[in-house]
Parts: sequence; C-alpha cells; structure tokens
Amino acid sequence: MKNFKLILLTALFASMAANAADIEIKSAWVRGTVPAQTMSAAYMELTSKGGATLLGASTPLAEDAEVHEMRLEGGVMKMRAAPRLALPAGATVSLKPGGYHIMLMGLKRQLKPGDTVPITLRIENAHKKTEAVAVNAEVHDLAEPPAAESHDHMHMH
Repeated sequence: MKNFKLILLTALFASMAANAADIEIKSAWVRGTVPAQTMSAAYMELTSKGGATLLGASTPLAEDAEVHEMRLEGGVMKMRAAPRLALPAGATVSLKPGGYHIMLMGLKRQLKPGDTVPITLRIENAHKKTEAVAVNAEVHDLAEPPAAESHDHMHMH
C-alpha cells in the first residue's frame, strides 16, 4: 500500500512539473498611473511549449482585468476585448503597447514605478484544463519605455 501511494504521489508531482514548464512568462510590466487614474495595462511575453489559450486575467489591485486587442480599422486604432488568445506551441506571443494587452480597469490605487502588480492569468492548456498562472509585473514610469529584456521568469502552477 505504501508503494502504491508513493507511485501515485510521484506520478502526481511529475504531472505538475510537466504542466509547470508549459508556459514561460518574461518581461512582465504595467504602465504606471497618475493619482485618480482608474485604468492601466499590463504587458508581457508568453511562450507555450505545448500550445495553450489565454482565457483571462485578474488582479486584486483592479475591479476587472480583460485581455484586449488594439487593431487599426479604416485608419482608426480601435480597442476591443479578446475573450481568447491562442498561444501556439513553441511561439512567443507578445502583449505590448499597440497590440494585445491586459487592460486593468477600476484600479483601487495609484500604480507607482517600482511597485509590483500581482496578476493571475487563466490559461487553458493543451489538455483543455484551465490553470492559474501567477505573474508579478513591475510598474514602469508613464514616460519610460520598458527595458528590452527582463530576466523575470514565471511558470504555470
């Protein structure tokens, strides 16, 4: 019986480790805000080893967080909610200004440079299981573009 439990636990942890390595997140940052500003956006690079889908996001620092897409339509830049964002296997999907991003709405406080914003991403993995991925995004100054590369790596839990 002890051997069975040990084998079961080993299989469970091996499965968790395999899932933990499925999504890599780099360069996560949030644009800083001014006092009384109620919206901001989060940006990052997502790489899925086995293919996945970003279904949504949340943070305790905002009433709502949604994946949005900026798109040029008829010469006008428009923003719309994107209920699902495909993360193809082996490809890096960039959430960046002027493209896909996570819109943080109903901010509960000002976001100042150097602060960290905890964000939970809802990811559907290749096996159609929804998992939570924790990300800590650093707040950057409004006028300061982010560094080209960050060494902050987060993985699926």
